Amino acid sequence: MISAHLPILLIVVPLISAPVCVLLRRRTLAWSFALLVSWATLAMGAALLLRVLDSGVPISYALGDWSAPWGIEYRVDPLNAFVLLLVSIIGAVVLLYAKPSVAGELPQVRHSLFYAAFLLCLTGLLGMAVTGDAFNLFVFLEISSLSSYALISLGRDRRALTASYQYLIMGTVGATFFVIGVGLLYMMTGTLNMADLAVRLPPVMGTRTILVAFAFLSVGLSLKLALFPLHLWLPNAYTYAPSVVTAFVAATATKVSIYVLLRFVFTVFGPGFAFETMRLDALLMPLSLIGIFVASTVAIFQKNIKRMLAYSSVAQIGYVTLGISFVSVTGLTACIVHLFNHALMKGALFLGMGCIALRTGSVNLDDMRGLGRRMPVTMSAFVLGGLSLIGVPMTVGFISKWYLVLAALQKGWWPIAVLILIGSLLALIYVWRVVEVAYFRKPADASAGVVEAPLLMHISMWVLIAANLYFGISTSLTAGVAQRAAELLLGGTAP
Repeated sequence: MISAHLPILLIVVPLISAPVCVLLRRRTLAWSFALLVSWATLAMGAALLLRVLDSGVPISYALGDWSAPWGIEYRVDPLNAFVLLLVSIIGAVVLLYAKPSVAGELPQVRHSLFYAAFLLCLTGLLGMAVTGDAFNLFVFLEISSLSSYALISLGRDRRALTASYQYLIMGTVGATFFVIGVGLLYMMTGTLNMADLAVRLPPVMGTRTILVAFAFLSVGLSLKLALFPLHLWLPNAYTYAPSVVTAFVAATATKVSIYVLLRFVFTVFGPGFAFETMRLDALLMPLSLIGIFVASTVAIFQKNIKRMLAYSSVAQIGYVTLGISFVSVTGLTACIVHLFNHALMKGALFLGMGCIALRTGSVNLDDMRGLGRRMPVTMSAFVLGGLSLIGVPMTVGFISKWYLVLAALQKGWWPIAVLILIGSLLALIYVWRVVEVAYFRKPADASAGVVEAPLLMHISMWVLIAANLYFGISTSLTAGVAQRAAELLLGGTAP
């Protein structure tokens, strides 16, 4: 049955399809084929999540019938099935949006190459989530990273090349730290399978080699997920990349890296070693809180709205890692549900910026005067996405903040709950700056001929906005799966 091979098909289909996009050459054909592949991937991701939730046991798939730990194992449980669904949803929605956006920002000769690189990036991110082998994870990490560097460099502004190069340098440092950590683990245990690592590590857990391996892995993954102050690659990458690339990378790349951190901390090393011996929580909590306030404050003073949203992403990552630092089921639930929720809200906001960039040629605040009248559909979507970012009730942002505050109060840490709420007020300030200019400033003369973006772009943007509202009201899928995954992580269940 095909359903038995879904874990490998989820990777093979987009991987093989990438070079096909290059061979198709014509932009409409390449886009149509890539879109078909992305929606097929979404169907497979949804099917895997349903299977895992229905059966209640992880799905194990041995490549080439070589059973673990001798062969590479793909292993799907509620946590990574949730991440697979997230990545595949964003990939499918963003590719629907891509045709008019790419046509407006990239020369035609690069279109087929763009879709090939996009599918490679999608393959890498899905592979990172589904694999149960530590070195195979590094391979997929490099596939997604290299394709991301290429995609970011395609931006119209020449500074896109500098941003891509900066991301390449810092991304390479992060990947090197990661593979060094994996190498040290292999040296001490003789295995790369993550489930097997969890079994073999306890007898050697107190050795200096394992302590160093944990440190290398933590720093390397912190670079990849843009934890403050290791976030320096992110603002320029998000600002100068093509709009469709910014939306996809912002909604997926850091989220998958956070998943990898969760996987290693909770299921390979175990929460006892990570938080009692290594005291990771004592590092994550202050860095998360500082990141929330510093990044939000910097966002307030940005004139470029893509850069503003980029710094906002650094702050939102702070909320995610803050949830990890609570080391509780409620805190981990907040972390996992915010992975999903932040992807929805930030994806929608960056898609909105893409609509504005296409029609006005700018995403600077001063050039958005009066856009509430010129582009009412786009700006209303931005307002709704902004409300979600702030954490207004009946949006996904509220659900994330609710679980975070609840986790803090369960620990008796009410000052941290207050700080979380103050962080939301900072988000209100920078979102309001855009709303005030768009709705209460006189339109610029240059915007007289501005009209709404093409229908395909609006469909994608409003799908994510609708998801922001729907999952802000019905939380059975998001918070339900997140809580189940959190209980498994803290229960010590192997990946």
